[in-house]
Amino acid sequence: MGKIAVHEFITLDGVFEQPTWTFDYPFDPKMGEAIARLMGSSKGILLGRRTYEQFYPAWSTRTAEEDPGAPFMNESPKYVVSSTLESADWNNSTILGAYDADRVRSLKDEADGDLYVSGSGTLVRAMLGDGLVDELHLFVFPLALGPGERLFPDGGPGAKFALAGSESYDSGVVHLGYRSAA
Repeated sequence: MGKIAVHEFITLDGVFEQPTWTFDYPFDPKMGEAIARLMGSSKGILLGRRTYEQFYPAWSTRTAEEDPGAPFMNESPKYVVSSTLESADWNNSTILGAYDADRVRSLKDEADGDLYVSGSGTLVRAMLGDGLVDELHLFVFPLALGPGERLFPDGGPGAKFALAGSESYDSGVVHLGYRSAA
């Protein structure tokens, strides 16, 4: 049985959508190492439709020389949660259909290792609500945007986590790693 490990870029006020605001902060190699550790312990990638549609053109042509994460992103099995996507052209991609907690739970149970989730905020919010996230890695950027979609929206389900680790970077970004405390 595998676990589901999520990494999200968020602001201090919890906004995760359209993270182009991250471009104002230099990418610290230590942050890349933290993300690589998550990828390295995973055997597959779980994505929502929008993230899949952004990642496919960005990653599918990258090589290991261009980005050390390219082999993982391109060669790993990818599972896409979508009620509208009809085909997935990125190699090793499978469309799971509309979000179904039992289907994701089965995938997690059947996985030969961990599943990695990057972004995919709508999917992650649903999985958090259903208790399917085992590790939550938040890369918190030092700004508040005000409006925007939040990882933990008002009126959403509660969740309890235990701090598993933390790290800060020269850019002011903080990595907070949590494990489910449920």
